[in-house]
Amino acid sequence: MHSTFSFMLGTLAALFPIANPIGAIPIFYSLTANDTPKYRLRQAQKTTFNVFIVLVSFFLIGKLILGFFGISLGVLRIAGGLIVAHTAWEMVTARQRLTTKEHEEAVDKEDISFTPMAVPMISGPGAIGVIIGFSTRSHLWSEYLGSFLGILMFSVVLYLCLVLGEPLIEKFGTTGMGALNRILGFLILAIAVQLIAEGTIEILKTTIPGIGQNG
Repeated sequence: MHSTFSFMLGTLAALFPIANPIGAIPIFYSLTANDTPKYRLRQAQKTTFNVFIVLVSFFLIGKLILGFFGISLGVLRIAGGLIVAHTAWEMVTARQRLTTKEHEEAVDKEDISFTPMAVPMISGPGAIGVIIGFSTRSHLWSEYLGSFLGILMFSVVLYLCLVLGEPLIEKFGTTGMGALNRILGFLILAIAVQLIAEGTIEILKTTIPGIGQNG
């Protein structure tokens, strides 16, 4: 039971800053600005469902992917850290998560729930890398269950953010949301550095005998 709770909170805590549902709120409402509340609600539901399916799918096949390509956990952590660092840097420097061309194309799309909202906005490379990492660390059924529940909890949080996000935008405004996004970006940058450091140590342990061992 303890491992289930631990993996659930760990998955949620790792996904929240990297997938950044708060940062997705302004983009979601800008892409649905000319649509009805009913349509927006439907898009929020479909986006949440798509994110859940993408993350669960990569969680289930994560070990197979690493085994097929011969990728070690250390390499995965470093690659994931670099991707997360890139995302964090864009947030800190206030760069748009979607290019102008992508935004213009998305505005004209009838359904934005899968692209660009679910992929690559929310369940992008960083979030997928984190989920595959949890997949490799899960060995007991309780750990698998915990990670699954963590993804489910994140999906619920994402849905609430998308549905209830309009008052948040009105209260904080563009400047306030930008400042909040930069703060999250700094925290994500710290996570990226930790991932790269852990990956480096993991590789060194496999290449240099005795490293990381006491005595």
